Amino acid sequence: MSELADALIVIDMQKALQYSYNFDGLIHSINNRISLYRQANLPIIFIQHNDQDIVRGSELWQLSGKLDKQKEDIVVEEFHPNAFYQTNLNKVLMNHNIHTIELCGAQTEYCCNATIVMAHGLGYKILMEHDMTTTFDNDYMIAEDTISFFEDIWNQRFVTFQ
Repeated sequence: MSELADALIVIDMQKALQYSYNFDGLIHSINNRISLYRQANLPIIFIQHNDQDIVRGSELWQLSGKLDKQKEDIVVEEFHPNAFYQTNLNKVLMNHNIHTIELCGAQTEYCCNATIVMAHGLGYKILMEHDMTTTFDNDYMIAEDTISFFEDIWNQRFVTFQ
């Protein structure tokens, strides 16, 4: 059984990304982590992206209905790949006395990477399970290779994998 952080942060698991690599499998894995955090009475924070492509209030902006999101969970809306940039995320974490976070979600090379690097810079200890982010194939790499590439960069530099 892997260690739990002080809070679980679920990044951008929205309908706009439902066709990314292994999206439904990732939701299943995230829901398993959510269950462990609920049992431990630890906070679960959902990050919800909003920009010109994913417009607030639209169908694609909605969090996936398959996620185990409850009304007591915290939602932070972001407008930039870095979930800390011009949001209240750091204040929420400080108000809950959170020092370690577990991150998962979408997209590996955008919002996940930017948020991981910033969280590390702010002094948070970041825990992750392998294969807990998703993305799309791009002109250079298939999604699985992008995920492996970023996990290799994060490993022991920014993130402790469990």
